[in-house]
Amino acid sequence: MGRPGDLFCFDAANGKVLWSKNIATDTDQRVPSWGLSGSPIVHEDLLLLNVGDAGLALDKLTGKVVWNSERKDAGYSSPLPFRRGGEWFAAFSSEDGYVAVNARTGKPLWRINWPTQYGVNAADPIIAGDQVLISSGYNKGTALFPMTDAEPKAVWKNKALRTQINSAVLLDGFIYGVDGDAGARAKLVCVELKTGAVRWTEPAVGCGSVMAANGRLIVLSDEGELMVAPASPEKFAPTGKAKVLDGKCWTVPVLANGRVYCRNAAGDLVCVDLRREEPNLTAPFPKTDGVQEQPKNLTPRPPSRSGKGVRFQERHFNSHPLPASGRGTGG
Repeated sequence: MGRPGDLFCFDAANGKVLWSKNIATDTDQRVPSWGLSGSPIVHEDLLLLNVGDAGLALDKLTGKVVWNSERKDAGYSSPLPFRRGGEWFAAFSSEDGYVAVNARTGKPLWRINWPTQYGVNAADPIIAGDQVLISSGYNKGTALFPMTDAEPKAVWKNKALRTQINSAVLLDGFIYGVDGDAGARAKLVCVELKTGAVRWTEPAVGCGSVMAANGRLIVLSDEGELMVAPASPEKFAPTGKAKVLDGKCWTVPVLANGRVYCRNAAGDLVCVDLRREEPNLTAPFPKTDGVQEQPKNLTPRPPSRSGKGVRFQERHFNSHPLPASGRGTGG
């Protein structure tokens, strides 16, 4: 789905368009200031979209509307499915808050009033048992809510984590995410989920992004430095780092089959191979006292047939093996 709401379903085998529609015109929904930015999420036979006040669901095979919500500017997060009491729900953001609805019917479960400057609620919420953590930038802050009431009250609320663009991640009771806005003194922080207390901060990341896999953080700084570190509330101690991109880097890296894909705002794409020759994906994380080797074997990829494709590079650096795939939360 593109920013203006143009949505396409393709045949994965041959690229043929199976169906298409413009969400704004075909469902009578508004396009927010920075466009429709959330990723479409396939859930069973539905396609969930962060559109309107509380989302939109389409039949994934036909594009037919299953349920819609009130006409309003959506937020910029992606739909987040979660299971509760034997049923599936999905959390969405709008210009003035977050809401969870029944994924099958669109009926609201809970709603949190969370107005943010410019209507920018961009980070995915984090579901932790019977609680949900939400966070936004522009000095809004973060809060932990119980999911026991239709209009829950905060367990705690502070400004220790203000995620303007990218989502944070939760590992073993601790939140890791970027605090602060682009152009400001943003930093990576570790916050205790139970109390909201800050355990450590790392300014070198800036307004970058973070994802997690197999107990490790994969961090891309806003200046294009890729770092891999154990997820620990004690300190941020990268065991591997490399400068992989130039320019502004706000996009969350993606891990797939032992390779990390990173992109900058100019559209440059790099693939970093974190595998060993024979990766043991179940091996314990080895200890190290120093930073691993810097990138080597830089191999440029040719442009697309049109000559206008993204510039794709593959960089290899010596690091610890990672699992075959992983997922960050956001943006």
